[in-house]
Amino acid sequence: MTVAQQRLTLADYLTYEAPTEKRYELVNGELIEMPAESDINQRIAMFLLAYFLRQGTPHYCLRIGLEIAVSGTFATVRLPDLAILSEEAALALEGASRSIITYDMPPPQLVVEVVSPSQANRDYRHKRSEYAARGIQEYWIVDPSEQQVTVLVWTDGLYEAKTFRETQQLKSLLFADINLTAAQVLAG
Repeated sequence: MTVAQQRLTLADYLTYEAPTEKRYELVNGELIEMPAESDINQRIAMFLLAYFLRQGTPHYCLRIGLEIAVSGTFATVRLPDLAILSEEAALALEGASRSIITYDMPPPQLVVEVVSPSQANRDYRHKRSEYAARGIQEYWIVDPSEQQVTVLVWTDGLYEAKTFRETQQLKSLLFADINLTAAQVLAG
């Protein structure tokens, strides 16, 4: 559902006060209401957050609820389910009044999107190109409906995708010592 009558710039979006507690993404200058997260989507995001904490990722580099300004015809801001920041990006956010990675800040190292059934095209197509244009090193698409995890790795200006199912061990360039199967991630 589109909310605003006119296209917003990133500056407009940063000062926009929503009349409700609903979450919005800015897509090509339009505020798009985000559907409520399903329980499995939240469980998967929290499982991965806890996993990365146990693996030694500093807590200040992990984010749920982070906003990321990405490229688009007009201003676009995405809200991934989980993000892992570089030390530089975490430092750039230090003391910020809003948890948003703007164009002038280093991108996250990893973003994870848990696909909602009605939003698959958004996660597989639109966000893939937007995150690639932003230079995000890895993008994981966790798809409970398809029972798969797709790991996209930034290589020579494009994402190379590898899909994992069931007991297949995930492979990540950023997290070489990862010890997770697709089934473990999907179980949340």
